Amino acid sequence: MNAALQQMTDPATPLLTVEHLTMRFGGLVAIDDVSFAAAHRGITGVIGPNGAGKTTLFNCITGFYKPTVGRLTLAAADRPTMLLEQMEGFRIGQQARVARTFQNIRLFTGMSVLENLMVAQHNKLMRASGYTFLGLFGLPSFNRAEKAARDLAVHWLDRVGLTHLADEPAGSLPYGAQRRLEIARAMCTEPVLLCLDEPAAGLNPRESAELNTLLRSIRDEFGIGILLIEHDMSVVMGICDHIVVLDYGRKIADGTPAEIRADPAVIRAYLGEEEKE
Repeated sequence: MNAALQQMTDPATPLLTVEHLTMRFGGLVAIDDVSFAAAHRGITGVIGPNGAGKTTLFNCITGFYKPTVGRLTLAAADRPTMLLEQMEGFRIGQQARVARTFQNIRLFTGMSVLENLMVAQHNKLMRASGYTFLGLFGLPSFNRAEKAARDLAVHWLDRVGLTHLADEPAGSLPYGAQRRLEIARAMCTEPVLLCLDEPAAGLNPRESAELNTLLRSIRDEFGIGILLIEHDMSVVMGICDHIVVLDYGRKIADGTPAEIRADPAVIRAYLGEEEKE
């Protein structure tokens, strides 16, 4: 068994546990001894001023960076526990089933909206064809997998309100629709942990409210964990069960939205105010 695989986990165990995570780039410490946990069926927000280390944290969790120090444990209730810091990025996506969106939208702009969701399921289609070109010649298992992938893509287009734009180039969509398409594409990989990097960036208040509704419904219906970086406090305070606050690479607060809103260290980090006695 791979070193990243441990015993099947108890459902009460946190979905993601980050322990003493440190990320150094030469003499720069971007993440400094950060620890927290994200629950199953929970929405965990990661907030902090610009340059606090939020995206670096995401890059460590999703395999873009290998942490200098620390342990990243993913413990889905129905699967072996995985140590993400020991895995390559593509395996974190495929085997650990961690999906991610980016602050800067990364769609295949020349492909249709539907094709973007089909591409996200490429690995399932390859497995169905035995990782050969036999799928091109009507292999039954490939045909069944292709139909299932299309059905799943159509389902998610309906969920995010983009069915009527299925054949349009993804790059032609309004900004808010592109954000929803990114989330739909991530969900087509059937993740256990969905990592969203500033999903409300560029959205107007109505679109932000719709995003809140969508993320709550994803959490409730599919029972997955959601980890998000966000600057829009109406989104963070409106949907997060738990919030982690970073500043200069260190965790300065960790708690419920009410606790974070009243925390003097958070107020100082955002407003530059001295703590009042």
